[in-house]
Amino acid sequence: MLNVMEIMERIPHRYPFLLVDKIVEMDTEAQTIKGIKNVTINEDFFNGHFPGHPIMPGVLIVEGLAQCLGVLVMEPNCGKVPYFAAIDGVKFKAPVRPGDQLVYEAKVEKMRRSIIKATGVAKVDGKVVTEASFTFTIMEK
Repeated sequence: MLNVMEIMERIPHRYPFLLVDKIVEMDTEAQTIKGIKNVTINEDFFNGHFPGHPIMPGVLIVEGLAQCLGVLVMEPNCGKVPYFAAIDGVKFKAPVRPGDQLVYEAKVEKMRRSIIKATGVAKVDGKVVTEASFTFTIMEK
C-alpha cells in the first residue's frame, strides 16, 4: 500500500534508522497497520550485535513497530514528529536473524489530542517474536 518513499513522507526517519520497508495494510478507520522489514546481513547493527552470531537488537524491533504506528497516525509532510512517552509490556520471544522478514502489526487503542496509546506485535514466519504497548505524543519539530 505504501512504498518506502511514501513512508518517508510521513515519518522523519532515514537510513540507517528507517526500519520499515513497506506498508502492506493500513486501515485509518480501524486504526490498524501492517508493515514489512526485510532483515539483511548488510544492516549496520550486525557488525557488533553479535559478530559470528548476528541477532537484530530487540530495541530496533520495538522501534520498527513504533515507526509503523507513526506512519498510521501522521499525515504526509505535516511538520510534526511522534515521540515515545512510554513503552510497556515488552516481550521478546525469539531472535530475529539475517534473512528473516519482520511483519509488524499495530493498532491504536486510544487517541486523545496529541497523545496516542497503541499495541503491536512483530512476527517472523507467522510467529510472534516481539510484543509491546506504546504511548507516544505528536509534537512540532
